Amino acid sequence: MIVVDAHQDIAYNALNHGRDYLLASWDKRRLEAAGNGGADAGLAMLGLPDALLGRVAVAFATIFVAPASSADGPWDEMTYTTPREAYRLASQQMDYYHRLADESERVTLIRTIADLDATLATWAEGTELEDHRQGLVILMENADPIVEPAQFEEWYERGVRIVGPAWTGTRYCGGTGQPGPLTPLGRELLDVMMSFNAILDLSHMAEEAFLESLDIYDGVIIASHSNPRRFRNTDRHLSDMMIRRLAERDGVIGVVLYNRFLSERWSRGDPKSSVPVSVVVDAIDYICQLTGSARHVGIGSDFDGGFGAESTPDGLDSELDLLGLAPLLAERGYSDDDIAAILSGNMLRKLREALPES
Repeated sequence: MIVVDAHQDIAYNALNHGRDYLLASWDKRRLEAAGNGGADAGLAMLGLPDALLGRVAVAFATIFVAPASSADGPWDEMTYTTPREAYRLASQQMDYYHRLADESERVTLIRTIADLDATLATWAEGTELEDHRQGLVILMENADPIVEPAQFEEWYERGVRIVGPAWTGTRYCGGTGQPGPLTPLGRELLDVMMSFNAILDLSHMAEEAFLESLDIYDGVIIASHSNPRRFRNTDRHLSDMMIRRLAERDGVIGVVLYNRFLSERWSRGDPKSSVPVSVVVDAIDYICQLTGSARHVGIGSDFDGGFGAESTPDGLDSELDLLGLAPLLAERGYSDDDIAAILSGNMLRKLREALPES
């Protein structure tokens, strides 16, 4: 069994917090405790050694920049005021992924089904730990670095396969905390993305834009890191109606493993233990019950996405622990096939529907 994590801010952590992805999370914590990077980023949870030991075979690795109006957050080194600034910062992150794959034979950028198959072959039964490779699929979170819709072709050639048009509101659509529909530019961007069969990520999109996109985008759709509003009732997350509509399009939702997104009562500074890991299974089960199957849910941890291990459910300390969700799901009565679908198969299905053959 393997894991596909549909949301990891790897380049953002490297460039904003000095976190070398080739180091284990514990090594980063030790360095940061001594004052070397990671200021205000929380306890590190990501690292290639953790991923390989934890069988996280594929991760959707983000390109993420924030508008300057959000500069009071931990991402303040990666903020922009113009599309050209957004493009420049995002290009630095794209270059980081290319360097990472060049420097480590254990990292592959997945652009095609052939790349995906080659990566998964290293995890086949009988392979040894030293044989395993991790594949990164590049996801752009916030489409403002796409200077104009036609310029998406450049990003696709560089390796971007998934785009989430929103974070807050963008030039392309309404977003978290800023309601609104798709803009004319947003509808044009979706047309261009469709011509490349790119995956549309609905996370962070305002409800009006979310529903409009379901109606007009004929390609593959996911919500890489969103939770049901049943667990956190804000516009950042998905109502029951939105979840059902996404499932009707055979979309997949990556559950976010962040206490603030799993509990109405938890806030920063509260003890980690106040949100047990069973709540993650509750969120997964909620989506399964609402949609009638285990086909529409996966994992989108968002680990190190502005919070650290101290802000995740009790029992989760790094990505090493993601595979530990399997026995918890089994205790709830989920079959081996359903567990495999939740942990990896559903997101892999979406990749196979979208990636070019070679």
